[in-house]
Amino acid sequence: MRKKIILILSLLAMILMTSCVAEKKPTDPNKIPTEVSTGESFSKPQGEEEPAAPVEVQITAQAGTDYILAADDYSNLQLNDPTKPIYDKYIIWERQEKGLPIALPALEPYYGESTVYLTFDDGPDDKITPQILDILKAENVKATFYVCGNMVEANPNILKRIFNEGHAIGNHSYNHRYEEIYKSPWGFMEQIIQTDTAIKNVIGVRPFIIRAPGGISNFNANYWAMLEECGYVEHDWNALTEDATPSKPNASTQVNNVLKYLGENPPPFVIILMHCNSDKQETVKALPDIIHFLRDWGYKFGVITPMTPQPW
Repeated sequence: MRKKIILILSLLAMILMTSCVAEKKPTDPNKIPTEVSTGESFSKPQGEEEPAAPVEVQITAQAGTDYILAADDYSNLQLNDPTKPIYDKYIIWERQEKGLPIALPALEPYYGESTVYLTFDDGPDDKITPQILDILKAENVKATFYVCGNMVEANPNILKRIFNEGHAIGNHSYNHRYEEIYKSPWGFMEQIIQTDTAIKNVIGVRPFIIRAPGGISNFNANYWAMLEECGYVEHDWNALTEDATPSKPNASTQVNNVLKYLGENPPPFVIILMHCNSDKQETVKALPDIIHFLRDWGYKFGVITPMTPQPW
């Protein structure tokens, strides 16, 4: 495993050297170098506690019913349904070994009926995330969870529940430590690959969607070029509850914050940022009212996929 990850990081070095341009350009997904040596290496971040032993939970989600499994050649990814997550059975170094495409084909964004995407970052934890899942289940709403690799390793049973209940899972780095993630595009990609591996070890598939901790304000052209070449799609947000701000807003303030971002003329699609980790009890309290307001305004609920329109 370690050698395989080092191999793909070496391949990404050539991608970065040849693709670091100020604007994104169309990419041939098959033109990936096969022999490159850069000295880059992969290692697990130091100081992490050993993950808890996995809890056995049956996986019941079925490809074709609860989610879309990407074809080897990506030929089935263009969808007009925002309600089903999309996953891949291969991590990118596995695609490299098999000679399969890595970069995604050109995909048309979904601009159907008014859609809201509820997104939750920083989990899964074993306290707040289950409460959020209970509310979503009671309301018959699907959401997107951008998970951290260390949290996946600590709470595999919660990740399995997210997956089994039809929600989308995205990659949110391994440990959310800015000093490691944003030291270079390498620091970022190491954590993406590590988290993909953690996710696949639990549910058998990995996501195409990612969210950069803190958002794309930390990106430069090198990060965008690497993501495009490696087949990942990043989504930020255009509304938020502000539940991760120092003011720690209560539930009613969080609801009002969402309404403030939507304004008098709500946009046709909304990506709402929330969090589902240990100190977000007020988010749990706010969630039912947020869902009810959005439903009353005529929004349908979707999950983030590579076809989800960008919020900027």
